[in-house]
Amino acid sequence: MPGVAAAESLAGKIGDKRFAPTLSLDPKEACYKSYLAYIAASGHSAYATTFYSRVVDLHIFCSVKLNAPSQKAAEDIALRACQSGFTRWKVKTASGGCAIAASK
Repeated sequence: MPGVAAAESLAGKIGDKRFAPTLSLDPKEACYKSYLAYIAASGHSAYATTFYSRVVDLHIFCSVKLNAPSQKAAEDIALRACQSGFTRWKVKTASGGCAIAASK
């Protein structure tokens, strides 16, 4: 049957992992919750975050887009939302901006 594989749920899958995001082990922390929501999402989703250098960076921004129409759309939205943190909070990180850590 055509389309059956495309209809398969993506829930519980990591997808295309580009780098390991730095996550707090505190389940109340926003980026940790966002990453778990990304994993649980059944549709095309993306998790974006800043690269993190423990020596110089004090800020970590992250963003997630869940159940978008396509993987590309999820990546674009998550990346833009993550980048907006720099403008909103008027901070810079030594490691640069945001990148897609994982998408599916």
